[in-house]
Order: sequence, then structure tokens, then C-alpha cells
Amino acid sequence: MRSLLLLLALSSAMAADELTVLDPASKPAEAFEGWLVREFNALCDKRSAAFEVMIKSEAVCKRWQDERRAFFLERIGGLPERTPLNPQITGTLQGKGYRVEKIILETRPAFHLTANLYLPNTPPPWPAVLVPCGHSHEGKAVGQYQLICMLLARHGMAAMCYDPIGQGERYQMLDLAKERAVFDDAPHVKVPHPNVRLMCTTEHTMTAISSALIGANAAQFRIWDGMRVIDYLQSRKDILADKIGCTGNSGGGTETAYLMALDDRILAAAPGCYLTTFRKLIETKGPQDGEQNIVGQIAFGMDEADYCIMRAPKPTLICAGTRDVTFDFGGTWELFRDAKRFYSRLGHPDMIDLAAPDAPHGFTLQLREAVTRFMARHLLGKDIVVREVAKLPDSFTDEELRALSMPDWTPEQLQCTPKGQVRLLPGERSVFQINAETATKLKSTRESGLGPKTLLEAIGASEMIEEPQVETLAQITRDGFTLEKLALKAENAFQLPALLYTPAKPSGQAVLYLHGESLKADAVAIEQLVKTGNLVLAAELRGIGETETGLRRKAFGAGRFGRDNLEILTAYLMGKSYVGMRTDDVRSWARVLKTKAATVRLIATGEAAIPALHAAALEPDAFTKITLRRMITSYESLVGEGETFDQTVNMVHGVLRHYDLPDLIQLAGKDRVVIEQPVDGMGRDRVP
Repeated sequence: MRSLLLLLALSSAMAADELTVLDPASKPAEAFEGWLVREFNALCDKRSAAFEVMIKSEAVCKRWQDERRAFFLERIGGLPERTPLNPQITGTLQGKGYRVEKIILETRPAFHLTANLYLPNTPPPWPAVLVPCGHSHEGKAVGQYQLICMLLARHGMAAMCYDPIGQGERYQMLDLAKERAVFDDAPHVKVPHPNVRLMCTTEHTMTAISSALIGANAAQFRIWDGMRVIDYLQSRKDILADKIGCTGNSGGGTETAYLMALDDRILAAAPGCYLTTFRKLIETKGPQDGEQNIVGQIAFGMDEADYCIMRAPKPTLICAGTRDVTFDFGGTWELFRDAKRFYSRLGHPDMIDLAAPDAPHGFTLQLREAVTRFMARHLLGKDIVVREVAKLPDSFTDEELRALSMPDWTPEQLQCTPKGQVRLLPGERSVFQINAETATKLKSTRESGLGPKTLLEAIGASEMIEEPQVETLAQITRDGFTLEKLALKAENAFQLPALLYTPAKPSGQAVLYLHGESLKADAVAIEQLVKTGNLVLAAELRGIGETETGLRRKAFGAGRFGRDNLEILTAYLMGKSYVGMRTDDVRSWARVLKTKAATVRLIATGEAAIPALHAAALEPDAFTKITLRRMITSYESLVGEGETFDQTVNMVHGVLRHYDLPDLIQLAGKDRVVIEQPVDGMGRDRVP
């Protein structure tokens, strides 16, 4: 409807095609995305070159490990202090060859974890294996995770499978006013609990946005949960404290990779269906949900192989399906090669191996058997034959293979909490509440005297803007004004479009008009400005309008993070923010207009507003007046809101450690900045 109204309005002014600047046949959106990928690959190449130098020296190898551990910990926001776990065993189940204890741990004050501990029927003490879940809505209750735990327990090893945040009994964004049968963002999928609203991957990225703004990562919650589970296991007399393993699949493979890199207590680790190279990931599926992206890690030179390298020479089994469509096996093979070379350099080539059945993504029977054999070798000290079923047929389909992962227990039988969700426990805090408390503390400790250096470093913008290279593509004469189509060369790789409206009777006033959707939006309002004598440069920033990405592949999150969230997260892995890159675009366009007018007024709406505010704060003398429309009023408001819409594009990692948007208004000149139609994190009109 909005597009129809826009075209009807344009019909009385200018035809829509007259407002298109760049040749669609040149695929301007692909040009921008192509630049991002080339920049990303260049960083991968740089890391590979550094690896080849490092591998020549054992001393440099060890420094490589230490530097990446320190970087990793810093980028997730460090770790909280240890507090009492207050463990509760809320029930038990008896299985064939094992029993299950249903456990609740308080990993942070008023923040609980739910877990099932599978214990052997043999006399204790036993080794123990952590089993973090992959992206399953029912968490620990999913068949493949039950089955690996049963298999480990039947072979003399305890196994503790626990719900990550946003899964199983630990959803963070419950709707207590309405019960539902299916997810809001996936109406074809049944919810695991009637108060749950959004899919687990959506929740994860929502928590990631909240965490990033305070300089942390949703991975911190996942990692700390795992470390506290180890604390609990080591506190039990029936567990061998020095015989701890960890294995997980998909998102659980991510958590296993993180934990094995950072926690030396994990003797044996088997991450499954996650490890590949970032180059392959970006080429294929693109970045995954929030906790799987550590800001700036590829720019620092930390690829996924480094999760294995950081723990060398401890025993590691990389698990993968050769037909995994999410985490490319070709990348897994390259990663294994690098890790094997590193282990070999330290004199332990036998301590890392690869299990790779001809199978799709999943903790399949073949991988469960391989992991159990691996854990027995390193935790029990013996090689054993493991068979989950007596014999597989000579050949079988993927459907037949998946049928071998059916659960023994129902989610209700494995449930630990009284009402099926930790958020329904009295006084329970959410990730968003914990982050909001941190944001409040940061506000009171931020240094005064915010200046350009801090701003530039926070958003990753350029210290100096080069002289803009602008090409005039066409000129159109209309009643009362002329229209020029301009293209700004950006990054020496792609073009950004603009329309320069020059009135027949200029008043000497100029307006830089930046819209958050496209040049075609607000065309009628812009013509009105021109008819009153204003010279108007209507311009787009990268990733908006004609260069908007997200066309090549489908983004996750059902649109809640923007169509271009994969490209935004690609930049995030590179240590780049869209806010920083677009701020440079604003400064370039302002310089273009400054060559045509002495004074410039700035108007920016939607996605263009926050970059425009940053540009005005960096160069307060560039604009006589700044009007910002449809903009959130603060970053801090996003931290505790929970659900947001299309806010990854505004995300600046650690911004609240340094400033918030009201601070930028002060720098730009409070008397010159006007905020019109402010919105909340969902894009709704903000109630005063």
C-alpha cells in the first residue's frame, strides 16, 4: 500500500524511473556486497599468511594461542564472578543402563540453568561429559541429545545435557498475556511452551544485540553456563574432577568450540557440525545467529581453526557431516588441515582427528558412536567398540538415519522447573535485565569529555575523508528546477546514488536529505523544498535503496533483523559497523554539497538518522540545522527492551561504554538538533 501511494504521488511530480540513478543492469547491491566479501577474504588471506609464519616457531605458536584467548575473552565482555550455584535436584528417571537426575543451577544470581544429568549404573566415580544443545526448540529433550547422553552413560561416563538460553526451559522472551500453539516468526512450527513467542535463533540474536551494545556478546552467557556446569560436576563426589569432556552439535558445536578454547578443565572435546572456515561460511550460508559472531575476530586473525588451536595439544575430535548444507565440509577439511599442522608442530599430531560420515547436518548415530569411543579413550583410558544399534543396513536414506534419533523421554518427563520455564520462577532475571543493569552502571562510569577520537574508534569511521569522486550520470529539466543524477565512488569499488535538485530561483539555502529507505521516498516533500528555493541533495548511504543487499540469499529471523542482516554481521566479524561506514558516506555527501553552498541543513530519516547524527557530532560546523526523523532516542533503551526490529544495522559494539545518542546531540549542538517522530526499538512511535 505504501509503495502504491508513493507511485501515485510521484505521478503528479516525477516518474519513478526518473528517480533511479544507478543502472539496474550493473547490479549496484551486488557491487556493495561483493566489496564486503572481497574485504573479508583479504582478511582471511592475511590470517593465512600470518599462520604460515607462526607455524615455523613453537614459541610463536604458543604466543598465537595466548593472544587469541585474551582477544576472545575481551570481545565477549569478560566473565562474571562466581556466585553460589545453589543446585537443586528436582526429580529422577530410571532408564535402561542409566538413570537421569533433573537439575537446576543458579549460574548467576536469580538466573537459572536447567539440565539432565545421565548417570551410569556402574559404581562411581565417573568421568563426565558436558553436552550443550544445538539450536533445538526443545533443548535437552531432543532425541539426538538424549541418545548421546544415554550412550555415554551406558559406557561408564556421566553426561550432563543442559538448555542454552532461548531454548528448552530457558526462553527469555515469554508472553504471559497470551498463549500460542506456534511461533510468531515460524507459524509452521509448534512452540515448546505456550508462553514462548519466537524461535530460538531469533531470541539468540535479540540477546546478541542487547549484549553487543554494552561491549559483550550473547556467547558470554553460553560460555559461562558451560563453565558453571563444570563447577557443579567437579563439586560432586561421584564425578572424577580431572576427567571432563565436552561435545555438542551445531549450536552446541559452537559452544563446545568456545568452551574447549577457553576452559583448560576440558580434557577431551568433540565439537560437531559447526567448525568450518569463515571464508566458506560467508560464501555459502553467511553468518549465523548472534552468539556465533565475535566482533572483529577475522580482522584480528582468529578463524574457526583457532578454537582447536587454542586448546592444543589437548585431545580434540572434529565431527562433521560431509553433506552438511549449513557448515560447508570443504571448509571443515581446510580447518582440520591447519589444526593438524599446529598439533604436529607441538609434537602431538595424534591428539586431533576428524570424524566425517557421509551424512547431513546433525548429531547422527555415526557421530554419536565416534564421540563415545573418543571419550572412552581419553576419559576412561580404554579403547572400546561402541554400537548404538546392532547393525546398520548396507545402505539407508537420510530419513531412515534421522529415524534412528527418536527420543526415549518426552520433554515433560525431562522437565526440571515446576511450570516448564525458568522465567516463571519467582524473581528470575532475563538476559535483557542483566544487560540493562550493566548498561546503567556503564552510564555512571563513562568518562566525560567525549571527543572525535573516541567516536571514530567506537564506530570504526575514517579519521580523514578523502576528496569525493562524483560523476554526473544524467540531467533532467523540470518546471522550476533541474535534476542531476550523481554517483559517488565509495571504497574505490562501488557507487552511491544521489539526486541534486537545483531551483531556478535559488535562495542560497541548501539541504542534504538522507532517507532511510530510498531516493524515491519523500520525493514530493523534497520538491516542495526545492520550490521554496532550496538546493537539495537527496542521497543514499551504502546498503540503503539502490545498494540494499539481502537479495542473494535469505536472511534469518523472518525479517526481524533486516533483509541485509547477513551483510551487517559479515561487517561485524570484520570489526566494521554499518553506522561507521555510513557516517563516512554522510561526511562525503556533505563535502560534495559544501562545494555548491556555504551553509547546509541536514535532514535524515530512519536508518540514515543515526549515521547522520554521528557525522554531525564529528563535524559540528558542517550543518546549520540537523533534523532527524524516525530515530531511536538512545542505545540504552535497546538493551533492556528485549524484542527489537531491524536494529542490527544500528548496532555499535561497546557503544555504551563510551556514549549514548543524547551525548552526540550535545556534541552536534543541542540547539541545532531537532528529533521528529522518535521511535522505539520496534520502530513504533515513541510515547513521550
